Amino acid sequence: MSKKTDWTGKAAMAGAAIGSAALAAALLYASRRKERAESTGPKTPPVDVPETD
Repeated sequence: MSKKTDWTGKAAMAGAAIGSAALAAALLYASRRKERAESTGPKTPPVDVPETD
């Protein structure tokens, strides 16, 4: 019985570590995406619009 508990405890620790890393990566991605969207700002049309046929 202790052998089963030994590997399940290690698996639980590994799962928690992977979950924490995934959460941190998701937060970094979201904050970078938000910063990029704010830095570009709204697109303004060009002043001299070329005539096309």
